[in-house]
Amino acid sequence: MALLALALVMPSCNKGPGEGGTGTVQGTVMLVHHPDDNYTLASDTMVAAKTDVFIVYGDENYFGNDVETGADGGYQFEYLLPGEYTVYAYSILPSGEKVAVSETVTLARGAVAKVPTLYIHDGKAYGTSIVKGRVHASYWHNGTYRGEGWACEHRVYIRRVGEDVPFDDTRVGPDGYFAFQKLQPGNYEVFTVSDNVNTEIPEFVFQSITVDEVGQIYELPEQFEVAINV
Repeated sequence: MALLALALVMPSCNKGPGEGGTGTVQGTVMLVHHPDDNYTLASDTMVAAKTDVFIVYGDENYFGNDVETGADGGYQFEYLLPGEYTVYAYSILPSGEKVAVSETVTLARGAVAKVPTLYIHDGKAYGTSIVKGRVHASYWHNGTYRGEGWACEHRVYIRRVGEDVPFDDTRVGPDGYFAFQKLQPGNYEVFTVSDNVNTEIPEFVFQSITVDEVGQIYELPEQFEVAINV
């Protein structure tokens, strides 16, 4: 009975997640960068060096520690007790708002827990929509057909429906593609110039498109077919 009473009054030796152990939680943070004038519409993923990473012990409401990633995007939290840990880093939306990107792992005694890679964004094109299209050209000289191909370096414009002035323009890439990025939901007109083969007077050709969601890629219904006098 005395031993039982002693056990009841002594504090438990079992500790929850936190510091004071021999375990390690480690992982990598990658930065997804969305460059402008990216005709392939592919994002560039690179290591997120010098990025703050935070760790939460168990179900606590506040982070217990933070570290900075190294040149390779890697980080680690050492001397941890067994338990569940949540690791997070901040991703930036186009508005400048920061949102946490997190992963949770369970750490065994004296072990190394690998956190799935955290992918964060730089707040530029991510979270806004893209309109892309393609321009194909036939080439003429004094009314004589000279050939055809993708209209590399041909200029394309975009404006909001109801407005007269374009708010952005870009040039067509080598494969005929162009893209307008960072577009908010709305109705847009995309247009470019085509030469009249007979009069050689340039004319605008238009396509309309509706962007109704954020973070989507929209393709124009048709590729532009233009004539260019050379």
